[in-house]
Amino acid sequence: MRYSSAWGANEYQLLDASNGERLERWGDYTLIRPDPQVMWEDKARINSQQWRLADARYIRSSSGGGNWEYKKKLPEGWYIRYKGLTFKVKPTGFKHTGVFPEQAVNWDFCDEIIRDAMYRDKSRKINVLNLFAYTGGATLACLNAGANVCHLDAVKGMVEWAKENASLSNLSNNPDKGAPRWIIDDAGKFLAREIKRERKYDAIILDPPSYGRGTNGETWKIEDSINALLLMCTEVLSEKPLFLLMNSYTTGLSPSAVKYLMSMTIGLKYKISVTASEIGIPVKSTGLPLPCGNTTIVRFDN
Repeated sequence: MRYSSAWGANEYQLLDASNGERLERWGDYTLIRPDPQVMWEDKARINSQQWRLADARYIRSSSGGGNWEYKKKLPEGWYIRYKGLTFKVKPTGFKHTGVFPEQAVNWDFCDEIIRDAMYRDKSRKINVLNLFAYTGGATLACLNAGANVCHLDAVKGMVEWAKENASLSNLSNNPDKGAPRWIIDDAGKFLAREIKRERKYDAIILDPPSYGRGTNGETWKIEDSINALLLMCTEVLSEKPLFLLMNSYTTGLSPSAVKYLMSMTIGLKYKISVTASEIGIPVKSTGLPLPCGNTTIVRFDN
């Protein structure tokens, strides 16, 4: 399992995990959120003062969704930092906070690969396409490394949130960093237009949902749509691409299955090597990593 241990103790920490929930520190506040991966019980720990003093808890509804219960009034949003990047944290109605801290290990990967490519060829400009880009963690990492990034999400609010994170991180218009391009669109429709325009990218990042809808109500189901989307990705990759990275939180979509999928899509056009693994977050109370999804990385043999 891959994970980052570089989160500052006062920025983000997974303090504990038990009885179907996580106890997490997000800057100055502690939140409890449900997590189906946490199948073990520890009644003594979950009744401890640390859990009882949490500032807010997300309670799932039996009819779907849920709501936050607050011990005290929290600000509308606050900020945490990771290696010079700044993120706005805000509890949402879907239990999320705007940041997926387990993705930090992938931000580090993107940063390293981009910086290495630009060091080896100082005249090279790296163009990255980030699809289903949410609030922009990977976008910020790539911009900070010096790449130009096209950030795409179908939800306007998420793109605006990502723009705010870029501004907080001094990456909106920094001549010493990469340039951002912000797009609100359906991923498939956007790729179709990019293919016609013959626009190319040196790296592609995908974080597709299990199920979702596009800007005009288009239905997305990963099992039905991902193969065609990856084939479209091959049409916008440059002659000497660096990497393609895909995250998956979909139950039943194993790393091995995605690895095979990459070979049968990206691998039909390029000579590639593929690694697939779980990513996670270390739990402070036990020292054990909590699994938080899968990442598949495609490297190109140029």
